[in-house]
Amino acid sequence: MRANHSRPSLPLQVSILTQFFPPDYAATGQLVEELAQSFSRQGVGVQVFAGQPGYAYDRRLAPKQEEAQGVTIRRTRTSRLWPKRIRGRAVGGLLYCLRSLIKLLHPARRGQLLIVTTEPPYLPVLAYLMYCLFGQPYLCVVYDLYPEVALALGVVSKRHWLVRLWRWLNCRTWQRAEAIVVLSQTMKQRIVDHCPEAADKISVIHNWADPSLIVPLPKANNWFALHHQLDQVFTVLYSGNMGRCHDMDTILAAAFALRHEPVRFVFIGAGAKRQFCIDRTARAALTNCLFLPYQAKETLPFSLTACDLSLVSLVEGVEGLVAPSKLYGSLAAGRPVAAICEPHSYLRSLLAEGGFGRAFSNGDGAGLANFIRTLVANPALVQQMGSRGRRYMQQKFTPEQGTNRYFEVVKACLQTPAAPPLAEVPKATVSRL
Repeated sequence: MRANHSRPSLPLQVSILTQFFPPDYAATGQLVEELAQSFSRQGVGVQVFAGQPGYAYDRRLAPKQEEAQGVTIRRTRTSRLWPKRIRGRAVGGLLYCLRSLIKLLHPARRGQLLIVTTEPPYLPVLAYLMYCLFGQPYLCVVYDLYPEVALALGVVSKRHWLVRLWRWLNCRTWQRAEAIVVLSQTMKQRIVDHCPEAADKISVIHNWADPSLIVPLPKANNWFALHHQLDQVFTVLYSGNMGRCHDMDTILAAAFALRHEPVRFVFIGAGAKRQFCIDRTARAALTNCLFLPYQAKETLPFSLTACDLSLVSLVEGVEGLVAPSKLYGSLAAGRPVAAICEPHSYLRSLLAEGGFGRAFSNGDGAGLANFIRTLVANPALVQQMGSRGRRYMQQKFTPEQGTNRYFEVVKACLQTPAAPPLAEVPKATVSRL
């Protein structure tokens, strides 16, 4: 049982666990970095336990320990094992969890509140263990909902013992959490369907983008567009992970339909489907597709504005299990968005409310191609949709709005008399195990 202590008067200290953290290019890590820095600016002591870059990186090692902008970061080297393979990432994730467990046995590493992400997806179970052992309060931030993602992709059977165990642990973890943060209303509903007792503690906080960092820029004045010869052709951009949860087939079908028209498709990023996309465009002899690697954060203001239309896509069956963070950067860039998703997707609600693009069902490559033709013929519509999207994200999805909502959730977590006593930690620390 959790010890019954009043909240201490010492400065608030939180510890954040996430395997991916800059210089890794993973969007979730960049968002956690911004969240940690925001907490630090508000006087919160922050330490981050992360892995070495292993998702998307330039192959250089990050410091094992450093302090950056008031955040203490420690990194483990174990999570870099075989990062490009599913089994390698699973083993790396487990080793990262083991190292995190060892670190968290020391009270000073836990702080007043433990914030755990689903990177890796079984990490919240570690927070539940800390609760069982020490009465440690924790907050779950759900980016991807496992094992449901694996089930939706057909990787494992619903009857597998591991699925049953994982679901049981998920429910126990959610029940004991002080709060749960999810990225969409459909994701909240997925959790409530599995664990109704957790409904009242779930907050929906969307990801965000920085409109002061990503600013609309004409392609004629954009070095990235000029370098890749995108300034004189209508450009459709897919920027981010090309993973198993992303519908690349519909995008490639549209590219094939437009193969003889003045339209260029640019794919920036990596992921399980990247090579599949390259091979398929080669077999179809498509010359209107360009594949580029992940871009550094400082390049995003130029890569995201080097287009006329941005794409977001999810395969059938994963609505509410994942949420594409690439949407918010596209809105900040002032570009229209075409979303490929299911009929009940939260993306359709955002598109309808913000008026910044259009949604298409999975497999509707012809519809996507026709929409692109409409935009090619109507530059004013491109400008109108892009401007509406940027205004919409400035109203709802800025870093200040997102991090302030997280801060309110954190403060609410620690207003309970059941919070454990504070273990002193350095005021701001980022740690990589």
